Amino acid sequence: MAFVVAALWRAKKGQEQTIQRVIEIMTPLSRQEPACVYYQAQLSTNDPQLFFLYEQYVNEAGYEAHMATPHFEQYVKG
Repeated sequence: MAFVVAALWRAKKGQEQTIQRVIEIMTPLSRQEPACVYYQAQLSTNDPQLFFLYEQYVNEAGYEAHMATPHFEQYVKG
């Protein structure tokens, strides 16, 4: 069964561009992962600090593999 992540990510005041850049880096790298079915991030139209991420993986193990990638470690956990 597919594993879906739907998350809100709120940037700290003044860090909006940093988060935007992390998303720009993470999106193509995440989409190349074998277990990634769909990966999309959107910026709120009402709140420049709020980002919505929707991710779908073939299964939970695929998501766990995503969280163990070097790019996740560097840019998300960083």
